[in-house]
Amino acid sequence: MNYQLTIKEISSLFGINIENNTPITGISYDSREVKEGDIFVCLIGEKTDGHNFVKEASQKGAKAILAKKNIDSSLPIIYVNDTQIAIAKLASHFYKEPSKKIKFIGVTGTNGKTTTTHLIQHIFEKNGLKTALIGTLGTKENITSGYYDSKHTTPQASDLQKQLSTLSDNGFTHLAIEVSSHALSLHRVDECNFSGAVLTNITQDHLDFHLTMDEYSSAKRKLFKMLNNSFWKKKYAVLNKDDKSYSEFSKSISKEINLLTYSIKEKSDFQAKEINFESDGLSFILISPKGEYKVKSKLNGMFNVYNILASITVAYAEGIKIEKIIESLKDAKEVSGRFQIIQSTKNGKNTESVMCIVDYAHTPDGLENILKAAQLITKKRNTTGKESKLICVFGCGGDRDPTKRPKMGKIAEELANLVIVTSDNPRSEDPKQIINDILSGIKNTSNIVVEADRGAAIKIAVKKASNNDVIVIAGKGHEDYQILKDRTIHFDDREEAKKALEEVMSLRGTQ
Repeated sequence: MNYQLTIKEISSLFGINIENNTPITGISYDSREVKEGDIFVCLIGEKTDGHNFVKEASQKGAKAILAKKNIDSSLPIIYVNDTQIAIAKLASHFYKEPSKKIKFIGVTGTNGKTTTTHLIQHIFEKNGLKTALIGTLGTKENITSGYYDSKHTTPQASDLQKQLSTLSDNGFTHLAIEVSSHALSLHRVDECNFSGAVLTNITQDHLDFHLTMDEYSSAKRKLFKMLNNSFWKKKYAVLNKDDKSYSEFSKSISKEINLLTYSIKEKSDFQAKEINFESDGLSFILISPKGEYKVKSKLNGMFNVYNILASITVAYAEGIKIEKIIESLKDAKEVSGRFQIIQSTKNGKNTESVMCIVDYAHTPDGLENILKAAQLITKKRNTTGKESKLICVFGCGGDRDPTKRPKMGKIAEELANLVIVTSDNPRSEDPKQIINDILSGIKNTSNIVVEADRGAAIKIAVKKASNNDVIVIAGKGHEDYQILKDRTIHFDDREEAKKALEEVMSLRGTQ
């Protein structure tokens, strides 16, 4: 479908009258991507300011400018107080309010957003609901398709509204979307009509952006406040009752919203008990409003019990029968880079004797959850009488909250038998300084190895691993790049783990 508004119609959205009927056929905020007939929106980012690129946008065919600061241009200029807020309003109007045409389920929280949205999509699709997914890995239109458009966890407002419009036009009835705290703070999901909102958990993250945990939590609560004012008549909120933030989030939800809860410890609408973990997955007994059921999944770890519970609760809120939800979950696969098991495929007597687990865990809570889950697997792999080891390889990202680095060092020291501290995405920071920050949280360095080269660190871990040991490689997960000070290089933990495993296992097989 072709969309357009005149400059006059756009100006009137913001209480301004510009008598100009030139048609606007697109919205751009990156001067490099401006197309003939676009309106260029001057967004102000952490590193760049769109007001400095008006000339370039004009040269590429922009027909109007949406700005906050005074600028010099021969094009019609629409001045607003905040271009982040304005682009969301403009995009929703331009694409004819697409979030009123597709049921829009937002998942927010520190950890678990990606897996939870994937599980929601999986259950919905298995039960005949045409459901798309938008999140950290990109946009995914069905459970077997690949991803596209993976610039941000939650897209910029104009990109998001355009995607919603396209999905709606293509017959999608539901969308599960990861809603980051950045997206909420930067108004990317303003003007979106959510039909459901989910909270996974709140733990320390993004304090380089939000500065305080109160500010971070407040950003997350905005999603539930938006739900209160949404277009949809039947709306629901899904909260983790075990999370410390439950009380304050529940207060954000109006009485008109159907509030459903899930938990492991506290009594809730959907509660898991008799939880069991094996190397090939997990199982538990689900206590629900409709009775008790046995749930089995190929996923692993206590954190995934929570993710599964959240997805079950959402599916129930959408009217899917519990028996069908549970049946759908049986063949749901791990998400790329989320507790993803990598093993050698080489033939030989020691094949698959060492297990690598690659995970995106990049927060203190995330690392603790992954290592605790890996501990359970490590104990069950002890089949020779010799205690199996848990080895952890991790680093921390540069230009991000430095206060979490020593905390993560402490967690790794306490939960792993051997820790190899390495580099993550150092960005503009010195990798050695980041590593020193991590080491400052470690008391006993006798089981600590430092290797700044991440590829070499993974290889060291595999070489030091014995039969049935488990190696957790944390921090980057699905990422296939590493951001250095002066360039971005190809780097994939999964590829590096596979290569190291096959090389080392092959050598052991010949000995």
